[in-house]
Amino acid sequence: MTDKRREERVAVALPIFLADATGITRDVSATGIFFEINTRFSVGDPVSFTVEFDAPDGKRLLRCEGNIVRTEQRDDRTGVAIQVIESSMGISKKDHSINLFVNKGI
Repeated sequence: MTDKRREERVAVALPIFLADATGITRDVSATGIFFEINTRFSVGDPVSFTVEFDAPDGKRLLRCEGNIVRTEQRDDRTGVAIQVIESSMGISKKDHSINLFVNKGI
């Protein structure tokens, strides 16, 4: 099987938030993300999500739009691979967030 990945992946467990579900990332790259969640998805579906992570100056939010390119059943969870199409970064300030950068296509 040929590996289609173009970017280096980093194994990391971060919370990921979708409209009606929460999951955990397993690996992240500049152009994609793989996460596990208790919700089923279909290949080709568009998806919007936010990943939260710690930075030296506080929590950051990475908001992304992408397409599902692969799913895998993993016991009671579904593994979901996303090709990121657009992303923006923001700072989390308690219950609200402030966008720092303009959306950028990847």
